[in-house]
Amino acid sequence: MKSLPRLFGLSLLAAGLLSLSGCSSTQSSTGVRDGSGYISEQQAMARSARVSNVSYELDFTLDGSERFANRTLVRFSLSDNQQPLTLDLSKAQITSLKINGYRLYPKYNGAYLEISAKLLLKGDNEIEVSFTRQHSSNGEGLHRFVDPVDGKVYLYSHFEPAAAQQMFAVFDQPDLKASYKLTVRAPKDWQVISATQELSVTPEGDNQLWQFPATPKLSPYNFSMHAGPYHVWQDNSGKYPMRLFARQSVAAQVNAADWFRYTDAGLKFFDDYFGIDYPFKKYDQLLVPDFLYGAMENAAAITFAEGRFLGSGEMTANQRQRLASVIMHEMAHQWFGDLVTMKWWNGLWLNESFASFMGMLASAEATEFDNTWRSFYARGKQSAYQQDSGVTTHPIEVPVASSANAFDNIDAITYQKGAAVLIQLRHLLGEQTFRRGVSEYLKRYSWQNATLEDFITSLGQAAKRDLSQWTRDWLYSAGVNSLKAEFQCQDGRISEFALLQSASDPAYPTLREQKVQLALLSKGRHEMHLLQTLAVTYQGEKTLVPQLKGASCPDLVYPNYQDWGYVKVELDPRSFDTAFNHLAKVEDPLLRAMLWQSLWDSVQSGNLPLNKYLETVLINAPKESDYTLLGQILGNMRYSKTLLESMAPIHSAYAERAIRALAQMSLRLTMQNADNKDLQRRWFDAYVDFARDGDSLDHLLSLLQGHSKIRGVELDQDTRWQLIYQLNCYDYPTSKLLLQQEAKLDNSDSGQKAAIAAEVVRPETAGKRRWLEKINHSALPFAKLRVAMENLYPSSQGQLQASTAEQRLSQLATLDAEKGPVFMRSYAPALLPRQCSHASVLQLEKALQANPELSAMTQRNLKQAIEREQRCVLIKDTLKP
Repeated sequence: MKSLPRLFGLSLLAAGLLSLSGCSSTQSSTGVRDGSGYISEQQAMARSARVSNVSYELDFTLDGSERFANRTLVRFSLSDNQQPLTLDLSKAQITSLKINGYRLYPKYNGAYLEISAKLLLKGDNEIEVSFTRQHSSNGEGLHRFVDPVDGKVYLYSHFEPAAAQQMFAVFDQPDLKASYKLTVRAPKDWQVISATQELSVTPEGDNQLWQFPATPKLSPYNFSMHAGPYHVWQDNSGKYPMRLFARQSVAAQVNAADWFRYTDAGLKFFDDYFGIDYPFKKYDQLLVPDFLYGAMENAAAITFAEGRFLGSGEMTANQRQRLASVIMHEMAHQWFGDLVTMKWWNGLWLNESFASFMGMLASAEATEFDNTWRSFYARGKQSAYQQDSGVTTHPIEVPVASSANAFDNIDAITYQKGAAVLIQLRHLLGEQTFRRGVSEYLKRYSWQNATLEDFITSLGQAAKRDLSQWTRDWLYSAGVNSLKAEFQCQDGRISEFALLQSASDPAYPTLREQKVQLALLSKGRHEMHLLQTLAVTYQGEKTLVPQLKGASCPDLVYPNYQDWGYVKVELDPRSFDTAFNHLAKVEDPLLRAMLWQSLWDSVQSGNLPLNKYLETVLINAPKESDYTLLGQILGNMRYSKTLLESMAPIHSAYAERAIRALAQMSLRLTMQNADNKDLQRRWFDAYVDFARDGDSLDHLLSLLQGHSKIRGVELDQDTRWQLIYQLNCYDYPTSKLLLQQEAKLDNSDSGQKAAIAAEVVRPETAGKRRWLEKINHSALPFAKLRVAMENLYPSSQGQLQASTAEQRLSQLATLDAEKGPVFMRSYAPALLPRQCSHASVLQLEKALQANPELSAMTQRNLKQAIEREQRCVLIKDTLKP
């Protein structure tokens, strides 16, 4: 900062108030910050204990270039001026600093300003910082994107967990809520969107000046600012004005009517459910490129990942359902997350779990998607069970040492198990009691920060019940339980019936109280007959169910009917035999999904050979007419293909036959379902994924070139890339030329990413090594590097993957230390070696032991990779073709 002194007038150095030698101590009762942009929980709590009444005035100058300018004026009250104070600001070039009216030279380390106690006042304080900064390119802070189609520049912000400091000077922690008053100078053709509706937009030379009123009290990560020549749609027909924004070059792909329909339905539902009107005055949603996640709940200006919600073809029912579900999830956050906010990042699970649960409830009750709970069972809940049964399981509520660790445990336990546990609690307390407790919680803590204890206390008061034991068992104890029915019959009647609960891992022995519903069924000639259902609350190892004594002896018992409970079901031998042999006779689609899952669980545990499971698939999958359940079956079919390819060269002959059979079945059912677009699309996508034999790849080429057609299947741009990707994955003749030709025709952002995927997936040694080098050292935008990571080593290319395995593991510690969590969250799951062998397990275990300095998140990914390899080896060893 040697060029800065001449910028300042009065120097506090001369006044003796500030030493630039660094002699003023940063030591406090909570220790010194480490010089990074992260802050420990202890340090953050010490800061919020001293700081209150925070407000920000933010003045931005945006011109579309690689840098932006900002002036931050932060006002706050301080309870004492005995200790220094830090103000977070990342990688800025500071041009001016004033503290309580004094102009001075900043003590700044690139991560935060350190304010000497001598400069602070007990009571009201004011700090003004002016700076310039480069835009972010990794999806955090103020991200900049240049549209390759028309060259237009788009900006959007993303702050969770603690990246507001990449856009302005801030106390970057959730419990220092503040109001934000925004002023922006931007080009005349730009829109500027934030948490409040603009007060005025006035010409100012070549720019326009946007002025916004102060927001209500928000945590820094809930505030946002987005700017660029976005296309805008408006709908003022409902209670709250709604707007939708997207890049101009993709505007034709947006069905704004669907967005507004689901948004309006959700606002009505939540207003009624919570008993509190939507807390903001307008509802904006933006589709943005290069987004790190699915969506983000910025107050009144929600951002969505383009890649997940835009396509070149007509949306399928599954895609519309996903859109509705995510809209509802982010909308629930406007109350639970924005209006009432967690105090620290250990509360992130409750924030996300509650929004997941409420998003599904709103989708099920306020939209046409009455299959919402089946979708949750098939996707979310299975991810939670797998995660919770694994070596990296953890309690739902875990300590978070610092903001660097905020996302260490953001996974299926955080989202899906947490949501499932809240669903179970709702069953246990009753729907209206649960709803009343939630409403009281939101009213009591509006515009404040709250803790898990506050939430549980509100529910307990509504239920007039002590929930402390429930909280210990479900939220502070890791692991998932298993449930099994045990019964005997005499003379066609049940003589004894009990539910047996067990812990899946001795390391996590907690047995829990839970309310479930039992179903008893018998075999008919063409269908399974539901004999009886019964709600039962069980706890401990064994719960007798005397109500069933004397009931007709069933052929199948399912002890978690309608999926009330969070528990893995282990079918008794009689029920397993019935499910295996009579699956298609079960009319209830959710029960059928659960029985399918029981078969797949048996494959993963080594109790059912994979080839026997695939025999069942080939017989029963063609009969499936429920597209949600079909998606579940196809997901397991795809994973079966991955397993079979990973096992090479062992079982290669069987793998070729089995995958060819899956491809042929998928093609046949694609053709047979021409009159049902949703089913047809699912089968066609599966056909493309299973196409690897010569005949199938020949057919893909013929479809691509228009020489063959399938009635009902339209080859839109996304589908063309899908076919080109598959042809390149298996190095089909002319596939590289097809890739080059398509890339010239489609220069859009999605086209460029699809071209990268098709290029990196090619089975070429030199190309793989070149792209691995780019991933590790290139300045390419992170969104494109992430595409390369995810597609570099498909399961069919085991030898190519093995050739750089040692190199990737040897570089892991360096990358982990240098690249940071955003990079490693994608790199580690995609590029840790996997070869389905005992040798691979030993290789990964050795890497884990040799690198104790790895971040918690990367260590965890290594442990999961070891477990994945072990499971693959188990399935390989039990396969008997």
